[in-house]
Amino acid sequence: MTTVGEDHVTARGGPWWWERRRSAVLDVGLAAVSALECGVEGVPFAWEAGIPVPVGVLFGLAAGSVLLVRRRWPIAVVLVAIAVTPAAMGFLLGIVGLYSLAASDLPRRIIGSLAGMQSVGVLIVMFVRMRQDVARGDADVGDWLVPFASVTMALGVTAPPVLLGLYVGARRRLMESLRERADSLERELQLLAERAEERAEWARGEERTRIAREMHDVVAHRVSLMVVHAAALQAVARKDPEKAVRNAALVGDMGRQALTELREMLGVLRAGGDAVRPRPEGASVPLAAVGAAAAAAASRVVVEESAEGPSLAEIDELVGQSAAAGVVVDLSVEGEYRSYAPEVEATAYRVVQEALTNVHKHAAGAKTYVRLAPRVSEIAMQVENEPPSGVGSSAGLPSGGNGLVGMRERVSALGGVFVSGPTDAGGFRVSAVIPAS
Repeated sequence: MTTVGEDHVTARGGPWWWERRRSAVLDVGLAAVSALECGVEGVPFAWEAGIPVPVGVLFGLAAGSVLLVRRRWPIAVVLVAIAVTPAAMGFLLGIVGLYSLAASDLPRRIIGSLAGMQSVGVLIVMFVRMRQDVARGDADVGDWLVPFASVTMALGVTAPPVLLGLYVGARRRLMESLRERADSLERELQLLAERAEERAEWARGEERTRIAREMHDVVAHRVSLMVVHAAALQAVARKDPEKAVRNAALVGDMGRQALTELREMLGVLRAGGDAVRPRPEGASVPLAAVGAAAAAAASRVVVEESAEGPSLAEIDELVGQSAAAGVVVDLSVEGEYRSYAPEVEATAYRVVQEALTNVHKHAAGAKTYVRLAPRVSEIAMQVENEPPSGVGSSAGLPSGGNGLVGMRERVSALGGVFVSGPTDAGGFRVSAVIPAS
């Protein structure tokens, strides 16, 4: 794993401006060698300048030791090297100073200007000294060799350290850029992993809500009818044995239908659970796997909703079951049944089913009106019941308060409109409009 910038700052273990101790040791060693060189070269400089030798040596030692700050102030090192060039000292100081300057993050114009000044200084000093040697007779060379040697010496002393410094500096900046990109990529991957985990958690919550809604719709309606028929069976068991037998048969049919629907739903859950394999403890989950799991969990909600389920053609049977339980239900259809998407027809069926279940729970014996209006672009439906008459059987059905919430969630998930509330006459009305696509 790469380290971020803060980790680099805290990882510094060297004194002062050095990041590492070995860098400090290297600079101290180079400064010592440079000071020794300049101190030795200070002796002939003192003779030529007519100053005491200890002064020349101290001047050389002070000039050479400036190399100690080459990482912090490379410009100062190069300026000192240029200043001592006429004294014929600071050979190592100039080379290392130019390298440090070129490897730094300073603008190229500053690097080029100082390197040019150093080169010109070496060129002039070499030219003057060689001309003096030729004039004294110490060297017998042609006139062309003096400028050639001066130019060659100036380029040889300045060009290699500058080029090497530029290469090292560019490579270091490239490595820092790659490190920053790696850090940024790692943070982005971590953020994506967190978002994928949030999506997976959201998908799991949606899945639990959908399953709870399906279980409520299936079980509540069937069991409500079973309880109503059982109460009627208890009331007429002694007075009308034949009706008691019919009610008992209806209770059995309702129970079998409820079991069949529950088995189908549990079968879907088991089929989805087979794809989930246990993960070894401590094993890491790749980011792609997290994203795939989130996408798969989110898509299962849509796929399973569109699976084969109840349709509009079964509403007649649904109304008949409520009528058999003693509820007077008036079904009216404005238009002809059309073929819609499976999830649209299933939602319309569940809305009517849950509305009739609420009638059994809260308005036993009340006359109920079911109105359907299948259109090309939408399905409109309304279930309205009159005030409870008090004549119907009271089975004491419990209510969890989730029926209206479930209907609203189903309709809203398809982009429809759901409205429910009491009527002026004391009854209750449930209305919904579901888009056909």
